[in-house]
Amino acid sequence: MKTTKEHDARIANMTFASVYPHYVTKVQKKGRTEKELQQVITWLTGFESSDLKRLIKSKATFEQFFAGATLNPHASLITGTICGYRIEEIETPLTRKTRYLDKLVDELAKGRKMEKILRAP
Repeated sequence: MKTTKEHDARIANMTFASVYPHYVTKVQKKGRTEKELQQVITWLTGFESSDLKRLIKSKATFEQFFAGATLNPHASLITGTICGYRIEEIETPLTRKTRYLDKLVDELAKGRKMEKILRAP
């Protein structure tokens, strides 16, 4: 699926610090914890809690965030629709990675079991 250059640029320039509190609120409203959220982010990116704090403090953009990440080799198993886009059809790598994260946060908020979210074999 082709996204527009404007859409991709907006995602690339959005700061992780501006979105993270929304992720926390979303999962906590549904009875999940910030620790579980961090576990999901760590699985996808390789970032530990201290890394996330540093990225938030430095106001890293999603482009910078994912440039420093080590994407989980099983990330391509994240499929489905998020924000009107089928993840596996998104052509722009950064936008696809960002939507991977969005999808994992959604699954966590919807009460999916952690082993399913983390694509455990």
